[in-house]
Order: sequence, then C-alpha cells, then structure tokens
Amino acid sequence: MATGMEPLIPLSDLNTGNHGVLEFMHAGRGLSSRLTSLGLTPGTNVTVLQNYGHGPLIVNVRGTHVALSRGVARHLMVKIEGQE
Repeated sequence: MATGMEPLIPLSDLNTGNHGVLEFMHAGRGLSSRLTSLGLTPGTNVTVLQNYGHGPLIVNVRGTHVALSRGVARHLMVKIEGQE
C-alpha cells in the first residue's frame, strides 16, 4: 500500500539494475541546467546500468546511456520504482 511518503534516496545509492523516478535535484542553477540538457528532469525514469560503488555511474535515461560522477549522482534524489 503506497502512503505517498516513500523515502527518497540519492541516485548514487541505487544498485545496478534498480529503477527509480527522479523526484528533485539538490543542485545550483548551472548543474541543474546541465542535467536538464541530459534529459534528467523531475518525473523521469532512470535505470542504473553500472554502479560499482566507486567511480562513475552509468544510467539509462530516456533511452540514452549517461555517465555521471558519483558527486553529481548524490545531488539527484530518486524514489525507487515499485516500492510500496
């Protein structure tokens, strides 16, 4: 049963193969603009293709593979898809 209060976690904490929905970004105007140009906007589905716990994350967003630094991925708050 969904309560509407599902916890949000940083994208950097998702494991390989997890899906999530980008809820919001903790970022300044410059970084937000850059991420938006990559297709990372609130409400977008994101799938983690690679997360080894160090180094960059590779995610699938809107059918495109995007490499994000771990620091940038910490600014992206997601809700794990299908979590109840």
